Order: sequence, then structure tokens, then C-alpha cells
Amino acid sequence: MKFNTLALGVFALILSACNTGTKEKNGLLTDSTKIVSLNGAMSEVLAGLGVEKQIVGTDITSNYPEVMKTKTKVGHNRNINAEGVIGLSPTLIVGIKKEITPALIAQFKAAGVKLLLLDQEYSVEGTKKLIHSLADTLGLSAKGDSIAKALDTDLAQVKPSAAAEKKPRVLFIYARGTGTMMVGGTGTQVDQAIKLAGGENAITEFADYKPLTAEALVKANPDVILLFDSGLQSLGGANGLAKVQGIKETNAGKNNKIITMDGELLSSFGPRLGVAIKELAAKIK
Repeated sequence: MKFNTLALGVFALILSACNTGTKEKNGLLTDSTKIVSLNGAMSEVLAGLGVEKQIVGTDITSNYPEVMKTKTKVGHNRNINAEGVIGLSPTLIVGIKKEITPALIAQFKAAGVKLLLLDQEYSVEGTKKLIHSLADTLGLSAKGDSIAKALDTDLAQVKPSAAAEKKPRVLFIYARGTGTMMVGGTGTQVDQAIKLAGGENAITEFADYKPLTAEALVKANPDVILLFDSGLQSLGGANGLAKVQGIKETNAGKNNKIITMDGELLSSFGPRLGVAIKELAAKIK
């Protein structure tokens, strides 16, 4: 079922600081539209809609499909350089509302660029809403329906690992070397992914991320420890992680139940959400 973007109010903002008089054939999209995407999930939706050739730049989280790696990068989605974006002469900038600061919005508005910002919720319905909203706005609703249908097909293949009362307790560690190690609490993308995969977050005492401590690690006593691929690599692999104080005292450490996943796949909540959840569910068994 398609979502009526205006009726649902999912637009955070559409700014049109200048009007060239060009007739738009498909919503905001014309043959001459030049797009800068400031979010990996949105870039992936745009590619699925078949407009990847009109993308002239992206943020650094936009690396799928492969063609996105060839696009000019304008910074991380939470630290965008306005001059770098404007220098690409885009006619449409798309992004997630909470990731774009008011100051950045003002700079884009002053440059006369149309800006489309949408809300993103880290859930299955939130992902489908994002897909439909972007597709409907660009006048590509049928293609949006196809992307959402493929997502449902992937999710239908997810097979949780255990009965509800025996859900594996999963601890997510965000690492960038031993000097930067955080544990994920409730309300994060990875927390939601763990739940969708049939597990439960081993940390429920706090939301978001906090520095890892040996005491908290032992207290959480996870059955599974999850890291991004890049995070485990930054620690020197499984042997490096084993040297972190408290790891060997957990069930996960004792049973060598350390798993990794591609960070962008696991946390973007884009069209490949079903693929990510299916992989995670298989690994936490």
C-alpha cells in the first residue's frame, strides 16, 4: 500500500528558494535534476528507483550499490560541508531531518537549492514509509512499491533463533580501536535490529551509547557479542578483542560467540533491512 506523503505529513521540509520555471514531469524529478543525497539509506532507495545517474554527490555512508562509491563525497551525514555540496551545483538535496542542522538548511536555502528532508524511524514500517515517501515525492510510486515488496519478501525469510523465553542476549560494541569502545543501549539502530532478529539487547539500563567498562560487560553477561566488521578489525581481530578486560568472563567470551556484520548494512534501515536481519538472525543462533 502506498503512503500519501502530504497526507501523512512525512515531509520535514521542502524548500524552493528559486523557481526556474522548469516543468516537473514527476513530482520533484525532471530529466535535468541533479541530486545530492546526504544519507546512505536514501541513496540506496534512489538507486532502487533507477535515478542513480542523476546523483552527483553523496555523504560517506552511501556506498551501496557499488556505483555509489564513485560519487563525489561531501562528508559524513552529521557533518556536511555546505560549500562542498553547493559546489556540485545540485538542483535537489535529499536527507534525513534530524541529521541536517538549521544552519546547513539556511545555507542551502540561500544558494537556491530545493531541499527534501524526511523523517526516519528505525523499524520495518519506518523503513517502508521512507521508501514510499521518497518514491511518491519523485513521482515513482510504482517503483517504490516494488522496493517495499522486495523488503517484505526478505523479512519473511527471517527465522528467529529461539523461543521468546530463550532469546539470545546480544551485546553490541562500537569500537574504533581500544581507545574508543562503546556499548549500545536501547533505542539505537542496532538495538532495533537485534530485536527484529529474535534476540534481546543485553544492555537495557540506559539508552544510546556509553563507554565500555569491564564491570558493565561482566554484569551484562551476553550470550553473543556483536561488532561491525571494521570495529573488530580496529581491535586486531578476535585475539585483540579477547584481551579486552571482562570479555573472557562473559558467556560470549567463554563460548567464542563473537560475530560481526557490515556496519552500513546493519544500521542504515534502508531497502536491505530484510537482508541484514536475516543475516543477523542466522549469526546469533
